[in-house]
Amino acid sequence: MNIFDVQVELPDATTTTMANWAGHCLLVVNTASECGYTPQLETLQELFEEYAQRGFFVIAQPCNQFGGQEPGSNQEIAQFCTRNFGVEFPILAKADVNGPHASALFQALKGSGPDIAWNFEKFVVSPEGEVVGRFDSATQPDDMAIINLLEEYLPV
Repeated sequence: MNIFDVQVELPDATTTTMANWAGHCLLVVNTASECGYTPQLETLQELFEEYAQRGFFVIAQPCNQFGGQEPGSNQEIAQFCTRNFGVEFPILAKADVNGPHASALFQALKGSGPDIAWNFEKFVVSPEGEVVGRFDSATQPDDMAIINLLEEYLPV
């Protein structure tokens, strides 16, 4: 299945598909507001600002499965991200990323790969909807391995 065919829920409880971002290079991240990795939101926003004009989006999927570190409502999460980190990239509705109730997006991103280990795992998706990279939580969003992969898939 192509990632862009996947249905997602927005914070206002409406549904859409990832087709909204078809043809764009994506960095999809499971996020949490009370995690030690939460400051990565600032770097994710900086990446979004730097590469948006070339067809790049960061997509956040808040998740409360790891240590209960995302207890807020969808509205509270969005306000927190905007107020504290200036986040302007899309934030989806809070959802599970592992287990029987995992979001369709994260089921597609993981494919037959291992479960998500913690908050802030990152997936690079090509403009054609193929997962081309997966990075663990400790990998900073501006790590050269991620930047080089983005550069490979973004137009000049």
